[in-house]
Parts: sequence; structure tokens; C-alpha cells
Amino acid sequence: MSHYDFCRQNVGRPVKIVTHDGIVHRGIIKRVNPSKVFIDPFDARRGAGGYGYGFFGYGRGLGIGIALGAIATIAFLPFFFW
Repeated sequence: MSHYDFCRQNVGRPVKIVTHDGIVHRGIIKRVNPSKVFIDPFDARRGAGGYGYGFFGYGRGLGIGIALGAIATIAFLPFFFW
């Protein structure tokens, strides 16, 4: 199963994504296209900032986009994580 199929089937679930360069992203999958997965990071939920259009006051925004080719691992997070 590809990262695209995995993410597409699990939209709305909290995940931890580690990229090949070691950057760790934690958030909820918002949407997926053939080249990127967009997550709503947990830090933005706590009011520490925003991404996408939400940063400019137009709502929550799309989250951050992570290239599917850059993903090394994806793991589900339990809901009690946050």
C-alpha cells in the first residue's frame, strides 16, 4: 500500500509523520492529493500560530502540506495524545 492510499483511507485521524530528513510532524490528516498530504498540526490547535489561509484570519486554513515522496514513516497517534 502506498503512502497516498494509506493517507486517503485515514483522513481525520491523528498521525505522526517522519520525513527522510528527520523532521517530525504531528497532526490530523485534513486532505490528500496525489503529491501531498495536508495535516492540521497540533500546535495550531493550541493557539500557537496558524498555517495556510487561517494565518491571515480566513478560518483554519489547509494545514501544512508534506510531500508524499519525502515521508519515511507514518504512525497513528492515540486520541489521548493531545
